[in-house]
Amino acid sequence: MDLNALTLLVEIIDCGNLSQAARKLKMTRANVSYHLSQLEKSVGAQLVKRSTRRAEPTEIGMRLYEHGRIIKDEAQSASDTIASLGQGMQGRVGISVPSGYGQIVMSDWFIEFKRLYPGIQLDVLFVNRTEHLRDDIDIAIRVAHEPPQTVVARHMGDVHYVLCATRRYAERHGLPESIEALTRCPVITTALVGQHLRLSAWRNGVHQELMLQPSLSSENFPFLRQAVLADLGLGLVPDYVVKDKLDNGEVITALNDYHLSLFGVHLYLLYLPNRHQTRAMRTCVDFLLAKAAQSEHLRPNIA
Repeated sequence: MDLNALTLLVEIIDCGNLSQAARKLKMTRANVSYHLSQLEKSVGAQLVKRSTRRAEPTEIGMRLYEHGRIIKDEAQSASDTIASLGQGMQGRVGISVPSGYGQIVMSDWFIEFKRLYPGIQLDVLFVNRTEHLRDDIDIAIRVAHEPPQTVVARHMGDVHYVLCATRRYAERHGLPESIEALTRCPVITTALVGQHLRLSAWRNGVHQELMLQPSLSSENFPFLRQAVLADLGLGLVPDYVVKDKLDNGEVITALNDYHLSLFGVHLYLLYLPNRHQTRAMRTCVDFLLAKAAQSEHLRPNIA
């Protein structure tokens, strides 16, 4: 059996369609289709069910895929070993992180990691999107209520939201005394395109939900911080966004007896179970989990 064709089968199934596999392999779609057909002829069975958008493995195709995945991973391991002989840690790691926690907290982690492992290429994407892992992303950090069932999820800790404002704003406008009062206040917070902004609040074991219409929203957390400090309204943000201002008293919090959440409170490190883990990726995973364990921003939540 042609091992190159078997590797091509793995790429097709991982990518989910022939066109994406062709782009990744820098081949034409027609060429990918031809080699797949030749492999199917040599096996004597259909390996992939094709449609205009999807390429899904048949039962036989899935069995061959599993063997091909093992072969590909072993080949990659051999390549990593050869590359690392006589050198420092080598390799590439693609990471997707939430824009807020990524920019404000994790940026320093990545700088430290690069100083420790200068030979590792880090590609860091700061984005708040619901999709998690793509071909070029090895690790995704996401805030969620529960992680997807299709990935390996490592719990990093819990995010804490606060309702806050500057002392100047509070003196001029007052602070809300109930969750319901937020519907009448200018709220500064994050939002995801295509999703309703639903605030969850717990107090004394009682859960409430409230639909919010923010007066200012953005995925850029440093910008949200600026808006709060400019007295434009009440910030509904993770505590790390304004921690220094909370510590010096310039910013104060309201509704402190509530436990608040927007898109979830658990921070997870995610990766695909069937993706080969290079030494670089394993080292990065261990490093990030260790940093999270030391972070003052990821204390356990008590609802």
